[in-house]
Amino acid sequence: MKTHIAGSDATSIRLRGRDLVEELIGKHGFTEVLYLLTCGRLPTPGEARVLDACLVTLMDHGWTPTSLIARLAYDSAPGQAQVGIAAGLLAVGDVFAGTMDGCARLLAEGIDKSDKVAWCREVVQAHRTLRKPIPGFGHPFHKPDDPRPPRLFRVAAECGVQGHHIALLRALGEAVDAGYGRHLTINATGAIAALLLEIGMPVSIMRGIAVVSRSGGLAGHLVEEQQTHAAREIWRITDEHIPYEDPPA
Repeated sequence: MKTHIAGSDATSIRLRGRDLVEELIGKHGFTEVLYLLTCGRLPTPGEARVLDACLVTLMDHGWTPTSLIARLAYDSAPGQAQVGIAAGLLAVGDVFAGTMDGCARLLAEGIDKSDKVAWCREVVQAHRTLRKPIPGFGHPFHKPDDPRPPRLFRVAAECGVQGHHIALLRALGEAVDAGYGRHLTINATGAIAALLLEIGMPVSIMRGIAVVSRSGGLAGHLVEEQQTHAAREIWRITDEHIPYEDPPA
């Protein structure tokens, strides 16, 4: 068994066949090298810009489970930034920040269907029958529309991506609205799923991309936590508003 990701000896470090010191440091940005490690090659300038836009989009969203958990964990282990960040990242999942992989699986399934309109209707009906949310649609705060997807789609267009997965996502959005009888926004993770598919990112690592992105936002929260100690206020408010009571007899 061998690894093609990275290796080192006494005088050099190599990543995916490239010398870290001579070929990457100072010549390629973080986003480009992330693409290199996950996709096996350096991205085109357009691909790098699309991936960078996705990373920026999910970096932070204010008070969410990821930021709350990170701050509370850091308050329990002050000075251990890795504890707070790791704890917060465990909340990236099927509800918050991590639904792009579910949406991407749907789009990857539907992209080769000959009748995409019929496929979209079938997807909506199947999810309605099972009472399951359709990944990539809806948002608890951004209504009627999430402001991030239109900007992401513009970036993709400016970068010259083919747009087939984006078109399928929009068609699915029309089927969602028709099937539910009301408008459900394409959310940021849905748009990111389409964009990452457009640039060849494996579906299996897309939630990992969310983790990479959100870790940057959590670093910011921990810097602020060091200054404000908001976790103690969160604890106090929780204690005041969710009091203990003995269970009913």
